[in-house]
Amino acid sequence: MRTQVAIIGAGPAGLLLGHLLKAEGIDCVVLERQTPDYVLGRIRAGVLEQITVSLMERLGLDARLKAEGLVEEGFNLADGERLIRIDVANLTGKTVTVYGQTEITRDLMDAAPDRGLPVIYGAEDVALHAIESDAPYVTFRKDGADQHINARFIAGCDGFHGPSRKAIPVSAAREFERVYPFGWLGILADVPPCNHELIYANHERGFALASMRSHTRSRYYVDVPLTEKIEDWSDERVWDELAIRLGPDAAANITRGPAIEKSIAPLRSYVFEPMRHGSLLLCGDAAHIVPPTGAKGLNLAASDVHYAAEALTGFFRRADTDAIAGYSAKALARVWKSERFSWSLTKLMHRFPDDGPFERAMQVAELDYISSSTAAQTSIAENYVGLPV
Repeated sequence: MRTQVAIIGAGPAGLLLGHLLKAEGIDCVVLERQTPDYVLGRIRAGVLEQITVSLMERLGLDARLKAEGLVEEGFNLADGERLIRIDVANLTGKTVTVYGQTEITRDLMDAAPDRGLPVIYGAEDVALHAIESDAPYVTFRKDGADQHINARFIAGCDGFHGPSRKAIPVSAAREFERVYPFGWLGILADVPPCNHELIYANHERGFALASMRSHTRSRYYVDVPLTEKIEDWSDERVWDELAIRLGPDAAANITRGPAIEKSIAPLRSYVFEPMRHGSLLLCGDAAHIVPPTGAKGLNLAASDVHYAAEALTGFFRRADTDAIAGYSAKALARVWKSERFSWSLTKLMHRFPDDGPFERAMQVAELDYISSSTAAQTSIAENYVGLPV
């Protein structure tokens, strides 16, 4: 098989890139190790920046997003009895949209056959070869048979554990990482949200987040030590803890219900440089991980895809090699700013095990400043809705 761009990974990043390239008449093939049902079963983020919404609009795949997505004009920071509302729409003129990553993936997946985007599911033992040449290729096994795809470029959209990043020589790379001493225990339930906007809460017992996927489906989180086991957290225990950490006003509006999904996700900040090596371009979690505080993961993947599609289109349409050469620097400039925002919001809203009275006093002072400063709120709002691409 021969194609112009071989895309590894059929999550939202890989599918989005595939659709953008096909719309420009560029041949591509998407490879995915898992089945479609498995891919759709991944419960992930649900707050979309304008860049992500705009890409779906450009593709004409935004009908369900516009019909079912919840447009959010602000969010809240809670600290004990205090609720600080960040009026995102008034401060920036922009909004975010609550629409699950699973739903974005479904929209992209469903449109692939009609748009002529080939997606090969069940591709096992994927390996990248000759990425430092102008003729890279990918090998894999499908239904027990060896397969081979020749390409001009490979796009690694295969997440943190995929083979793409690992194909780059260690001598050519730098890694930056911060592992946090806690994880987020998340519960998804078919109950109405306790507030029409997100609430990030800093409580003496720990962090909590009240979020939603729709008017009838809620997503909540509490932070827990990495030693905790999910089986020790009954639904009732999670709801009880949420009621305490979110404060009395939010607790009064919590509707309890059985969990559809419940899991513990460790938190880390991670960046891999460069995001391009030879004929390989990395996008999304293959190159960087952000803590979920601030909902940057999917949106960073979308901005990577925007830059990658722009660079690849320039190459194939105009023989422009400069955009390919500049892809990594351009993408990383936005990545690092988003990493900074997610790190700072995580530091502000969580109680770290090693923190003492001084660190807590700094959190209180920062929240006091945010509550009384339009400039501070504007800075937070600008980062929350997403910096320009």
